[in-house]
Amino acid sequence: MKFDFSGWATKNDLTCSDGRTIKHNAFKENDGQRVPLVWQHGHNAVDNVLGHALLENRDEGVYAYCAFNDTPGAENAKELVKHGDVKALSIYANRLDQRGADVIHGNIVEVSMVLSGANPGALIDNVALEHSDGSWTESEEEAIIYSGLTLSHDSGETTEDTESMDEDEVYDEDDLTVADVLETLDDDQRLAVAALIEEISGGVDDDEDEEFDEDEEFDEDNDEDYDEDAEHGDFGGDTLMHSNIFEGDARRTVGSHLSHADEELIFAEARQPGMTLRTAVLAHAADYGIKNPELLFPDATNLDPEPQRIMRENSWVAKVLQGAKHTPFSRVKTQWSNLTADDLRAKGYVKASRKKDVVYEVANRKTEPTTVYNKTKIDRDDVLDITTFNVVAWMQQNLRFALEEELARAVLIGDGRDVTNADKIKETNIRPIWKDDELFSHKVLINKDAKTPDIIDAVRRSRKFYKGSGMPVLFTTNAFVCDMLEIKDVNQRYIYETKQAIANALNVSDVIEVEVMEGAKREVAGKNQNLLGIIVNMQDYTLGADKGGETSFFEQFDIDFNQQKYLLEARCSGALTKYKSAIVIEKATA
Repeated sequence: MKFDFSGWATKNDLTCSDGRTIKHNAFKENDGQRVPLVWQHGHNAVDNVLGHALLENRDEGVYAYCAFNDTPGAENAKELVKHGDVKALSIYANRLDQRGADVIHGNIVEVSMVLSGANPGALIDNVALEHSDGSWTESEEEAIIYSGLTLSHDSGETTEDTESMDEDEVYDEDDLTVADVLETLDDDQRLAVAALIEEISGGVDDDEDEEFDEDEEFDEDNDEDYDEDAEHGDFGGDTLMHSNIFEGDARRTVGSHLSHADEELIFAEARQPGMTLRTAVLAHAADYGIKNPELLFPDATNLDPEPQRIMRENSWVAKVLQGAKHTPFSRVKTQWSNLTADDLRAKGYVKASRKKDVVYEVANRKTEPTTVYNKTKIDRDDVLDITTFNVVAWMQQNLRFALEEELARAVLIGDGRDVTNADKIKETNIRPIWKDDELFSHKVLINKDAKTPDIIDAVRRSRKFYKGSGMPVLFTTNAFVCDMLEIKDVNQRYIYETKQAIANALNVSDVIEVEVMEGAKREVAGKNQNLLGIIVNMQDYTLGADKGGETSFFEQFDIDFNQQKYLLEARCSGALTKYKSAIVIEKATA
């Protein structure tokens, strides 16, 4: 096949700036068809036809093989392509069908070379309308669908079929005219406008109304046909409407209407503090005779493809879970022998005396696994109807976030649930560092009246009890960090200007804030003790799980309730496995 150049006329499944998406095989009926190749969609002059394009429907979109004719304009265009001056293509289509935000069918009339393309996707100006009975009507209106890699529309000369936008032009709500607002309405809103206007007008007298001359100025003083008493129709309706409100000029209507001066006043008020375009229009609704103008406003545009997550700060979660030691088995046993007893000390020998044997006592602790899970469900109908983003993937991600945070919380301080709660993560299976035995987790109790500098001194002195691996970190609360950062000398200068300075003072490698530690307290011997921080090297904490620590995801369809159900679970154990490998700092409350 001989052609001068080829390229993508349009691509599928790319969301355009107004939220619409060209779907797969929307233009499959154009496969193999030969359509004109046009310059800038110029349909008003034969010189704008540069050649033809052979269309090929592919999985990714519609690909065009283009050949120039022998006209002077085509020769010039050929040089532009050859030189790389023009790279963008767009299509002109009619008979468009749209379901929701998806364009599912259309007919490509021509392919155009354009100076500047639009966003990767499509921008559709007119679509088919959905009726109240669920039927569909193909629109005879035409639309230009732009495809490209930039964010601007065509930037060439304006033709009778399409208007251009400068590449650097920025959309500004303050520059909107009434016509611009009407162009943003969806099908339902256009129907609502038409119904409201019909209610106002009471219909059009097709028999007696003469055709309106577009070049003729309307003058109620000189128009012989105009009569103040003729503002009602023959059938007792309201003000007559002589044209389609989406195509005509405001001069074609008789009675209350929004003039250019009114429009400027509304936009001026919309710029005032605390005002919006919506509130400004509503304030003047009675002036131009629309009962419910809020129906005319375009739908709000979602700025985010997915709902924003309201979450606790969770950067600490990865430092806990990834910092811990992982074993490929879920049942973990720790053995130890205390060599500090006096009986185990080496002894001096007395000649001719009997030497004494020492006896080593060995103890052990076994930690069994438990299951931690997160489960959710969604109706299948909702999965099919939510087309703006992948709701299933979003829910799965939510499950993972919650599961990982809960595991990290259980490792540091426990899940906080009462022992009688059926949802509690058993602390004999995942042993919280905060509440672990004194053999593994050394406790430092600070007096209730101690000031922050005194607490820092006490923590420094307690470091001698740390027997864990390497340099530990401090997991603490934001409140305690702020207390330490706010310590000043006699000259009112901050002693610790950064968290790293605090870490150096406490002889730890890092200070990590943990939001779930805020307000953590426990009762010991009838007295409440508030948790201030935990000093630990997570390498001394072992997370055991079969299958190499695999987290399992399950998906099930409930045919009786037509629901998709999702389960994320991990079966694991956790415990400190080294003697005095953590220091817990608590403050007495009484």
